[in-house]
Amino acid sequence: MRYLVIILVLFCISSCTKDDNPQNGTEPSIISYDFNTFSAFIDRLNEMTSIEDPLEREEEIVIFLDTMKTLGKLPFVKDDSVAFIYYGDATSVKWPGDFNLWDHTTVGWQGTNLNNSDLFLLEKTFPIDARLDYKIVVGTNWILDPLNNHIQYSGFGPNSELRMPQWIFPEETELWEGVERGTISDNIRITSQSLGYDLQYRVYLPFNYNVLDNLPIIYVTDGHEYLADDFGAMRIVLDNLIYEGTIEPIIAVFIDPRDPDNLGSNLRGDQYTANPLFASFVASELVPEIDQNYKTNPIADKRAILGTSLGGWNSAYFGIEIPETFHLIGIHSPAFDYNLLNLYENSSDLPHKFYLSTGTIYDTEDNALALKAIFDGKGYTYQYTAVNQGHSWGNWRGLIDEPLIMFFPASN
Repeated sequence: MRYLVIILVLFCISSCTKDDNPQNGTEPSIISYDFNTFSAFIDRLNEMTSIEDPLEREEEIVIFLDTMKTLGKLPFVKDDSVAFIYYGDATSVKWPGDFNLWDHTTVGWQGTNLNNSDLFLLEKTFPIDARLDYKIVVGTNWILDPLNNHIQYSGFGPNSELRMPQWIFPEETELWEGVERGTISDNIRITSQSLGYDLQYRVYLPFNYNVLDNLPIIYVTDGHEYLADDFGAMRIVLDNLIYEGTIEPIIAVFIDPRDPDNLGSNLRGDQYTANPLFASFVASELVPEIDQNYKTNPIADKRAILGTSLGGWNSAYFGIEIPETFHLIGIHSPAFDYNLLNLYENSSDLPHKFYLSTGTIYDTEDNALALKAIFDGKGYTYQYTAVNQGHSWGNWRGLIDEPLIMFFPASN
C-alpha cells in the first residue's frame, strides 16, 4: 500500500492537492517537491515532523522522503547549502566523510532530531562545485545513506556521494554510443629480479592496433583500480578519447601492486614510497619487456607514468630517480614526504612535462602547491588542477582525461 501511495504522489507531483474540495474558498495547497530556497525545505521538514498524530506524521514523512529519493533530490542541495537527512529509530546520527577526515567524533557533524520524530537533520555548506564521499554513523553502525542514490567506490568499499549543483559529471567515464573499443589483456605475470618477487600487469591496446605502429604508452600504478569501471574507469576513458579524436591511439600498462598469489596482500606501501628497487624493476625489467612485445615508440618523450596518492609520490619519484625512462609525469593527489621536495629543489634541466592535481578538501593540496612552486621556480612545463573534492576515486576518475590530453594530444 505504501508503494501505491508513492506512485500516486509521483504521478501528481505538480497537480495533486492536499484538499481537492476546500470549503473555505481558499486555493488548495499543492504537493510540491521543488523548493525555491533552502529555508523553504527546512520549513517543510519542520512542518511534517510537527504533525501530532504519529501515524499521519510517519506516513507523510515516508512518502515525502521516498519521493525525494526517487527524484534524486537527497541530500537536499540548494546553492552552497546541504541538508543531510536520516530517518529511523536512533539515539545518535553522525556524518563522517571527506569533509571531516572521516572522523565522526568531530564536533559539528551530529544530526539534530526534529521534534522527536525519528528524523535527523544536519545542515552544512560546501563549495558550490564540490563532490564528496561520506557515510552515516547510526549509533556505532557505519552505513551508506539510504536516501541517496549516488555511490562512489573506494579501496575500502562503497561510499555515498554528495554532488553539489555546479559539479560536472565526467561524461568520459561512461562509454559513449558507437565507440569502437580497444582490448584489455588478462593478467600477465612477471618475475622481478630487482624486487625478488612476482608481479602482474594488464595491457590495453587501442582499437585497430593491428594497423598501428610506433605508439606512445602510459604506465599506471594501482592499475587494478584505475582500470575498474567503478573506480578509475580508465579503459572507458581511453576508448572514448581515442574514438573522439581527442588523443592519439596509445598503449596503457596497468601495474597491479598486489601479490598475484594473494590479492589481499597489497604491496603499494612498499613499492610506491620512493623505492629504488621498484624504479629499477619498471625501468630495467618491465619497460624492456613491453617494448619488445608491443608496438611502442620506445623513447622517453612518448612514455608516461601515472599514479594517485602514494602512486602520485611514485610518479614524482620516477621523474627524479629514472628521468631517462619517463618524460611524462602524471601525479594525482601526491602523498609524499618532504625529501621528495628536496630532490626536486636540487634538480635542474629536467626535460619532463608534469601533470599535477589535488583536491582542496583534506586532500594533498599543501604537497601539491609546494611541488608546483618548485616547478615554477625551475621553469618546468606543467599543468596544475585543483578541485573542491577529497582524497577519493571520485576526484581522480574525473581527472584522468587531463593528463592524457596533455601528454598525447591528437595531431589533427
